[in-house]
Amino acid sequence: MGRLVELGDENYDAIRATLDARGIDAAWEENGFIDVATRQHELEGLAESAELARRHGHQVELLDRDQVRARVDSPTYLGGLLTRRGSGALVDPGRLAWGLRRAALEDGVRIHEGTKVTRLSRDGAGVVLETTGGRVRAARVVLATNVFPPLVRSIGRYVIPVYDYVLVSEPLDAARRAAVGWQGREGLADSGNRFHYYRLTADDRILWGGYEAVYHWANGMRPELEESAEVFNLLAHNFFETFPQLEGLRFTHRWAGAIDTSSRFCVSFGKTLGGRGVYAVGYTGLGVGATRFGARVALDLVHGRDTELTRLELVRSRPLPFPPEPLRYAVVQATRRALIRSDERRGKRGPWLRLLDRVGAGFDS
Repeated sequence: MGRLVELGDENYDAIRATLDARGIDAAWEENGFIDVATRQHELEGLAESAELARRHGHQVELLDRDQVRARVDSPTYLGGLLTRRGSGALVDPGRLAWGLRRAALEDGVRIHEGTKVTRLSRDGAGVVLETTGGRVRAARVVLATNVFPPLVRSIGRYVIPVYDYVLVSEPLDAARRAAVGWQGREGLADSGNRFHYYRLTADDRILWGGYEAVYHWANGMRPELEESAEVFNLLAHNFFETFPQLEGLRFTHRWAGAIDTSSRFCVSFGKTLGGRGVYAVGYTGLGVGATRFGARVALDLVHGRDTELTRLELVRSRPLPFPPEPLRYAVVQATRRALIRSDERRGKRGPWLRLLDRVGAGFDS
């Protein structure tokens, strides 16, 4: 774990250095972040996280109720864990992607956006990609297909799509900004199994997302699944429970999308097509920073390099696969219900969650 933390820190520093070197304006803000406790039992978990973070050299500070509310004021907060600058940043993922696209084009990379690949096959020492625009032959292929239907059957065993939902408010006026505080502009998340993540945008809107992660039968992915009045209403209800002083604030934007979830909640790797193809998938909503690390590993793997990265247990091992339907849907729903019960029972983990922990597929594994 210690080496993974070091590699994570190196990855973070390299992202920042790339943005500086290539002149990419991704709205990068190193304001630190706060995990907040809204239930009494979560305070113990924050204390354990603080001890672990300090052991690995990160600067963190446990905040009591008054200290956390002095930074961001919510009557639901009982305490918090502040992670200082230098360990993470807020970023605009869209602007980051556009900036990286520009840098790639400047380096001579050809991008064929919107060209759908329908089939992969081996062809001598290379790979043939069947596309909607014709056939492409390549020496090697890296698959970074996220949650979308996989071109390699094995990916489908390890990744499922879950829908994540987001609301964005109108800009806060001076009175509302004063009522909530938030002068440090930290990123925030609460500490339950079902958690919200939230931040201030550049124009002082509040982006508020998370809580529900919805899986649909048979890996369902359809545009209409992005419109769920029930989930958006629940998000709004929870928002005003967190910030009752902002009652009447309007939400001007909302969206949803599917993320690729694996049973170990982080990126996983694999080879296909006799080693000519490599995939990196399963980021589980943590890909904005981790995809750079995933790309480094995938490039080493697809070129057959024996490196420290390719020797990592994280890279050599596979997550526990999801079962086929109908068991897949049943397992996901059973886990979701068990996580809700755990939140309601002061963090007590029932037999189902303890079983998942033992096989390395639990939310806290």
